[in-house]
Formats: sequence, structure tokens, C-alpha cells
Amino acid sequence: MDPHAPAQYKSTVVDTNCVPRPYPARTDKLPTRLEDVDAEWLGRMMSYKYPGVAAHSVETVQLLNSHTTKWRVKVDWNDAGKAAGLPEHVCMKANWSGSFDNVDIHAVEARFYHFLIDEMKVPTAKCYYADWDDDGSAHGFVVLEDLVQRGGKFGHSTDANGVDMIMDNLEGLATLHGSLWGSDKISTANAPWLQTQMDTPVDSDQVRIMWQWIEANLADPAFRAVAPQHYLDDPRKLERAFDRLGELERAYDAPHCIVLGDCHQGNTYILPDGDRLWLDWQLVRRGRPWRDLTYFVIGALSIEERRKHHKDMVKQYREYLIATGAQGVPDFDEAWEQTRLFVMYGLQAWAANLDEWGQNGLPMNERFFTAAEDYGTWQLLGE
Repeated sequence: MDPHAPAQYKSTVVDTNCVPRPYPARTDKLPTRLEDVDAEWLGRMMSYKYPGVAAHSVETVQLLNSHTTKWRVKVDWNDAGKAAGLPEHVCMKANWSGSFDNVDIHAVEARFYHFLIDEMKVPTAKCYYADWDDDGSAHGFVVLEDLVQRGGKFGHSTDANGVDMIMDNLEGLATLHGSLWGSDKISTANAPWLQTQMDTPVDSDQVRIMWQWIEANLADPAFRAVAPQHYLDDPRKLERAFDRLGELERAYDAPHCIVLGDCHQGNTYILPDGDRLWLDWQLVRRGRPWRDLTYFVIGALSIEERRKHHKDMVKQYREYLIATGAQGVPDFDEAWEQTRLFVMYGLQAWAANLDEWGQNGLPMNERFFTAAEDYGTWQLLGE
């Protein structure tokens, strides 16, 4: 890999954990094109888990293609499908968009739904089927409930929910992290497929993988208007700072937990009772909670709200986490230092965001760039 030419970067090893697929009776590979997915195929896939199931028809309700294909459909199941409790409305999720085939996010999410979703003590989408190819291609496929049927609403990165709601949501986030805090179930011995935060290419090489989209934003006057001049003068400093964040995280000694990895409001669903359901486990990691906490809070609050309430939120989050029974939770000073560092994770993520993927990047970029200046994040990371 040429570190000075990240626009051409392509991972040479996509899926380093070729975990055996869960349904050996499936001998064909998962399709990579949307046009190869039909009722016959869906029924056959589901029959590996639910014997005798078939789908008479599949009707599109909504189709979204970005990093991943999310296809909400209405299915006419046969009697075996109905007896198995398969709902009429489901959401299929896979890599049928024709892009992002150089990362392993789809297989990782399928494995999480197969192996660990039932261990989470927070609301999650019900998964009816999870599968992946074990040939190194990193293709994965999941069938989830259609959350629209629950009567809530999908979150968006720019939702202005206010301090009180975000503070309340921290209890759910702490419960997510506390679910398997320090557990042997997520150790490298017992979950070898689960990658460790900032110690896997999709994390540590994220800036290089996404550089072509960072460059696209650097050419946008609106993006340049919210970015600090020192970054515009030397855009490569983002790559260096992010590499340093990875070095510090890999050397950090603290208990591990499950982290969502891409923890912004757009990857959540607000249930009718106001609880937040956590979605999109494509970057799920064995990690520490500060990545999720920092990413969620800075992204969810206005700059003024964050400046006034951020430290209080970190303190409250720690109390919620300790209340889950988590042992060895770092003290506030250490948690705040980690928060200052992990601003860089959100900064690099949104610097590579394109609005056409479904989330508005400009306000998020302004929030993370400003937080990095407020907290001295660039300097902490050697820049």
C-alpha cells in the first residue's frame, strides 16, 4: 500500500476472518447484483433456517442504495413461512449497491446478528436470518423486521432533539456497552470474527479508504467554509492524526465492550415510547465506549449545547455505565481525555461523508471541526 496515494487505496485482504457460514446447505454464493434477487431466491435462503419456507412473491416498498442496499419488501410467504412467524413486511440488507466491495462491513454485521444480537440488553431490530460467504469476499446478508411497522421514526444526523432527550439516550448507550462489558464472550478466543477497535483495516485505514470522498468535500466551498484553515492548508494532517489515534487506542489498557462503531442519530430508530433503538452494526467492534459516546453526543447537540453540557453528559454516562454492573470503568478525568482524543474519529468520518448517502454532512462537519478546536484534539494527536 502506498500511504501517499490513498485515492487509489484498495484493501488487499477484504475478509481476514473467513468464519464458516452458518448454513452449510447453501452452496451457491450470495448474489452481488440486485437483479439476481427474487422471491424464489429469498424463499430458498430462508428455508435453510426455516425448513419448507418459500416466498410466492416479493413486492418492493422502498429501496435505498448507499454504502449498503436496504430493501423494504412485502412478502407473500407460503404456509410454512407463516407458521414460522415470518412477517409480511421485512427489510433485506446486503451489498447490492455496486460499491464498497473493498471492506468487510456486510459480513461483520451478519455475524453480529447471528452470534451476539441476543446478548444485547437494549432495543434492537429483530433479525430473521443472517448469513455470509466464507470465501474471503466479505459478502453478508440479513433479513430484519421492517421497523416502520413499529410506528416510530428513523433518526437523522441533524435531528434537533435537545439536551434532555440526548441525556436520556445515554442510559441506553451505557446499557449497550454494559451488555458485554469485560465479557469472555467477546474475547478473541471466543469471538475471533469480532474485530478490535482501531486494530483492523476498516478502522485504521479508514482515511485512506475514503480519501476520494474527502477530496470531493475539500473541493466544496461550503465544506471549506466550516473547516479550519490549518487543515485546509495541510489536508494530510487528518491522515496523520487518525493514525496517531489508532496507535494510542491500541496501546490503551482498559476493559473491552461491544461498541456500535458508527454511533450517530442516523443509525437509530425512535420507538413510539421515545426509546432509541440502535441500528447499523456494520462497524461493530470489540472496543471501548468513548468512540460511541463522543461520536453520538457531538453529532447530536448544537455547538452551543455541547459546549455547555458535554462534560456533564460524560459524567452522567459514567454513572449509567457503572449502574449496569460494569467493573473497572475509568474515572472522569480519563474518560474526558479519551473524549478529547476520539473527536478525531467523528471528524474523519464526516469529512468523508457525501450527502447523497442520506445524512447531511455540513452541520456535522462544523460540529466536529469546532469540537476539535475547542478540545485541542489536533495538538493531542501530534498536529
